[in-house]
Amino acid sequence: MKHASEYRDKDLSQTLIRRILDMDIRPVRLMEVCGTHTVAIFRSGIRSVLPKNITLISGPGCPVCVTSQAEIDAFISLSNNPEVITVTFGDLMRVPGSFSSLQQEKAKGKDIRMVYSTFDALTMARENPGKQVVFLGVGFETTAPTVAAAVLAAHQTSLANFSVFCAHKLVPPALEALMKTDGVRIDGFLLPGHVSVIIGLDAYRPFVARHHIPCVVAGFEPADILQAVWLLGRQINSGEAPVVENAYPRAVTAEGNKKAREIMSRVFAPTDADWRGIGTIPLSGLQLQPPFDCYDARQRFELRLSNVPPPKGCACGQILTGLKIPPDCALYQKACTPMSPVGPCMVSSEGTCAAYYKYHVEPGF
Repeated sequence: MKHASEYRDKDLSQTLIRRILDMDIRPVRLMEVCGTHTVAIFRSGIRSVLPKNITLISGPGCPVCVTSQAEIDAFISLSNNPEVITVTFGDLMRVPGSFSSLQQEKAKGKDIRMVYSTFDALTMARENPGKQVVFLGVGFETTAPTVAAAVLAAHQTSLANFSVFCAHKLVPPALEALMKTDGVRIDGFLLPGHVSVIIGLDAYRPFVARHHIPCVVAGFEPADILQAVWLLGRQINSGEAPVVENAYPRAVTAEGNKKAREIMSRVFAPTDADWRGIGTIPLSGLQLQPPFDCYDARQRFELRLSNVPPPKGCACGQILTGLKIPPDCALYQKACTPMSPVGPCMVSSEGTCAAYYKYHVEPGF
């Protein structure tokens, strides 16, 4: 609790707010890439204390939100196989597919189970030898190492009835795609703390060198985020070459977690992936590589992803790229609410629409 209380300190936060207010900075748009940052910013009211010339926008940092409509439909299709136990983290349950959701399929009697750890799926496979247990692998570099470790454990014990539907996404290629998206204007990035613990600061340096855009890795307490905003503003005002700065040194290093990255690279290989709102980003996903590809649920069940359009009228894709905010969506707070979501941005605990709705944010923030 020591580190948490330090970075929730009122006096420290007020000092940082004064520094930000004292900056003579041109109008800028800063994107927080991480969904946990999005929720922390709303919860702590950070937008309300920033000057009007600093705008925070939310990006594609919610793993459930960026999962493509085709992948959601494939998850639901897989759950209809009577030989399969579908295993997932909770946020996926309520994400609408084209015609149903995992929650609705579970209500119909399909064997869909929520877990808190990938290794729970291994336990289910051992306890249900007559069933195929499929874990839905969704998430960024934060969760991918745990899935890789579970695959390694299955391989070492010859657990034949376990597989993974791999829909993991990688953050650095998404940053590249954002910079090339028409209409997107970003002057600096608050980089995700959890992901950066794994991949380290060095993973972002080529991106910064190519695009000359300031980047700061931030933690999740109010002072962490305020410090990151101040550092970004200072970089923008300096006129010097942008760099990657670390506002989360208690958790993030230059090299990251080498062991986690080694496990990922042993089990997975990069592949092209489809992101909701962005489209296909080269080498932005992960696929199982030999000798572990026998645990690939797509191959095992011969799953083919179809080209599925997003829900009609849903602006989730534009919200994930910073082109819109939730009140710009015609469905927001009308047809789309947390009780009856149309798109994943209203479903996930890290979704921008859900955060706007929960914290009653007014248009213009």
